[in-house]
Parts: sequence; C-alpha cells; structure tokens
Amino acid sequence: MPRSLAGALLLLLAATLPAAAQFGPQGPPAVGVLTAERRPVTETIEFVGRAEATDRVNIRARVTGFLQERLFREGADVAQGEVLFRLERAPFEAQMAQARANLAGATATLENARVALARARELRQTGAGTQVALDNAQALERTAAANVLGAEAAVRVAEINLGYTEVTAPIAGQIGRANLAVGNVVGPDAGILATIVSQDPMRVAFAVSQRTALELRNRFEGRGGPDAVRVRIRTADGRLYPEVGRVDFVDNQIDRNTDTILVRALIANPIRQVDGQAATVAPRELVDGQFVSVTVEGAEPVMTITLPRSAILQDQQGSFVFVVGQENRAERRDVKMGRSNNAATAVIEDGLSGGETVVVEGVQRVRPGQPVNPAPAGASPARPPGRG
Repeated sequence: MPRSLAGALLLLLAATLPAAAQFGPQGPPAVGVLTAERRPVTETIEFVGRAEATDRVNIRARVTGFLQERLFREGADVAQGEVLFRLERAPFEAQMAQARANLAGATATLENARVALARARELRQTGAGTQVALDNAQALERTAAANVLGAEAAVRVAEINLGYTEVTAPIAGQIGRANLAVGNVVGPDAGILATIVSQDPMRVAFAVSQRTALELRNRFEGRGGPDAVRVRIRTADGRLYPEVGRVDFVDNQIDRNTDTILVRALIANPIRQVDGQAATVAPRELVDGQFVSVTVEGAEPVMTITLPRSAILQDQQGSFVFVVGQENRAERRDVKMGRSNNAATAVIEDGLSGGETVVVEGVQRVRPGQPVNPAPAGASPARPPGRG
C-alpha cells in the first residue's frame, strides 16, 4: 500500500474515535496542601527614621574677650564641667579688684555714718541736738547701707564675669569642631564656639501615619502599652544594630501636612569594641542625624496562622485561599492579611480558624467548587486515575 494512502487511513480512523479514547480521562488537578495551624509570630512594621542626640548644646561665650586657649580635641568626648575654652582673664580680674575696692569704701562710709547716727541720738536725748540733725544722720546711714549692698552686688557680678572666662561643658557628650580659632574676640554675639551632643543613649525619631498609629494602638493596647513593643534599627548599609530600644514618647499632635504623628524611642549607643578594645575611630555606632530603618515589633510573639505566600491569591475582592472541603472540592476563603517580616510567609489575621486544609501548591489550576487531588505539600502527588 502506498505510504500516502496509509497515512490517510490513519487520519480517518483517528477522526472517528471518541475524544476519551484518544487522550484518556484527565481527572482532578493534583495540588499540594498544608493544614492551617497557629504558630508563634513576632509582629513587625517598618518605618524610616533618624537617630538624634537626646541633648544638644551650642557653646557660646557669655562675656566679651580675647580667646586665649582651646583645651579640647575636636571630635573627642568631654565630661560635664570640663573646661573647653579660656578667655583672657586680666581685664576681668581688674574689674573684680575695682569692685572690691568700691565695696571697701562703701563699708567704711557706712561705719562712719553709723557712728554719726549714734552721736546724733545722744545729743538729741540730752537736748543739745536737734531733730533735724538726727533725721539727717539716719538718712545718711541708710544711704551708706544701700551703697554697701550695691557694691557687694558689683563684686558678685565681677566674680561671675571672671568665672565666665572659662567656658565649660554643660553636658557630657561628644564635641564637634571649634568654629573660632585662638586669638579671636568672642562674646555673646560672636556665634557658636562649638557644639556638644550627648552619646548614650540616643533617640530614634520616626513618623507614623495616623492609620498605622491606630492599628498599633488597637493591637498592643491590652499588652502593656509602649512596653508591649520594642524597637530595632538597621543602618544605611543594611546591618541590624545589636541594641534594642523602647518607645518613650508619642507626640500629642498629628502633623496636618503629612497626616503623621511623631514617635521617639531610646536606644543604647555604647562604645564599640574592636578586638576586645574600645574603638578609637568612630567609637560609637549611632551618630546624631544618622538615617536608619526602624522596625517596631511586639515584645512577645502572638499565636496566629501562617501560610506560604504561594497559597495567597488576590482579585478585586481582596486576598483569598483555596480550602479543600467535602469530596475534595476546592472552596474559596477570603482572608485578612497581617504584617510579617518574612517575605516567604503570610500571616492570616482573619478568615481561617485553624485546622483547614489549604492548597499551597498548584493553586493556579484550581477553580472554586472543582474537585482536586490533594497531597501533602512538597511530596510527590498521587497519580490521578486514567493518566497514562
């Protein structure tokens, strides 16, 4: 028989056979399933923030004079009360000496006025003196006493001004660069001499949207308030900072321009250790004004249902999963998603109660109400009947 005629006969026979005889029954799609179970999960949410010093002081001269000495190393840590700058003392020492001389003169005048007053009183009692003379003596004594008080105040002012020639650190922290060199005339209007920022602890400030703030309040309100959450940060290079912070301030106003509320947390900023010794270059991890990524997480894990992300589908109605019901038929279950710090795991807040058999593999082949051939996820699915 010619080859062309044989091929035509085969095509004719194939066309006359029923479809089931050509391909065999397809059967329900094979899917991988898991049982929805509650597991401990640490709830997290991320924000963008900045590290801030809890205290910042701009150092200024409080009296006018020549800058004579700078007694610190730029960028070093300074202690509270440590002398930073010293102004020329001689003019202020001279002012104090003059004020003390004026006080001595006023004191002598007061003593003389008191003697004259005593004499005027004796003369008045014996009738040899007049009332006018007594009144004048009393007035002079009071004037002399007032002059003494003024002279004492002048001495005190001179002492204070002399003390201001030594500019000290009002707080402990790290000092920045010196803005004026030795030899310049400084004073209250000369500008900032240097800036000190506190180092440990540091403050982390971040803005929280009004909606997220309400969610956090509702979620953690019954678990101890601010103590129910802890704060972790990542530096700009993506590294997780080892210390854990706590929320210590929530603003009482919402920014109308951004619809956010300011939250601040305190976090330790100890001196870094390099090979068991304190670091000398950039001794602390956090720097005032540093950009950080802030993660707010629950202090205690909560029991909630988790599923692989592959099990979650979405449409216009929201997120949903397929559950294997009676007779191995797929049923749609709408779910509410929670927050998770794991990209491969989804947290289910609502929609599942636990114990359901959820389709996690092959979900793209499933339709609501369709029979499926379930097998444990990750295992080789059973071969459906009729497959050759």
